[in-house]
Amino acid sequence: MTQTHQPLRIDIISDVVCPWCIVGYSQLKQALDATGTAHEIHWHPFELNPEMPAEGQNLGEHIAEKYGSTREQSLENRERLAKLGAGLGFEFNFTDDMRMYNTFNTHQLIHWADTQNLGHELKQAMFAAYFTEQRDLSDIDVLADIASKVGLDATEAKAVLEDQRYAEDVRKLESFWVQQGIRGVPAIVFEGKHLVTGAQGTENYTSILKQLTGAGADA
Repeated sequence: MTQTHQPLRIDIISDVVCPWCIVGYSQLKQALDATGTAHEIHWHPFELNPEMPAEGQNLGEHIAEKYGSTREQSLENRERLAKLGAGLGFEFNFTDDMRMYNTFNTHQLIHWADTQNLGHELKQAMFAAYFTEQRDLSDIDVLADIASKVGLDATEAKAVLEDQRYAEDVRKLESFWVQQGIRGVPAIVFEGKHLVTGAQGTENYTSILKQLTGAGADA
């Protein structure tokens, strides 16, 4: 008898300016594709720097202040990320004038996009806009343009951010995940109960998926 399985629920808590979030997701996607796992992904907001001013801060200066990294360490990490990204089909373009931004508006826009079943697409577009295209995520017009690229209405996207209609919803979601103990991202929750943190690598995600779905087990 053929056993039917519900799609695996995967909740991903992340920020669009978190390089390890897109690396972790890309590794997970490779594992999902390789195993043919039926799944549904739900993205959730997390702000790495909720106190960041709207105009942002030079990325190198920010990393040095927050983590105490030297310029050499930062460059080394950027090279490592660029190589990892290339192997996963994602392009990192780091430059010395790159900035870290406040991402509250990006999360509101993704939340709105979710109501139109385009949240996943907009999330991917945000990652690319920041890391590949170096676009200014503090600019509402830029965010509206990114939204238009995935099929959303740019005028409505701009209105969503101007009136902050989803601000309270996003704050509640952020608070919920912090209350669940999430302090860093990426944080991936499988089936609402199995938490995996950090970018674990395609092989590890493949192993996790097989354990959760029983793939490879005797029929």
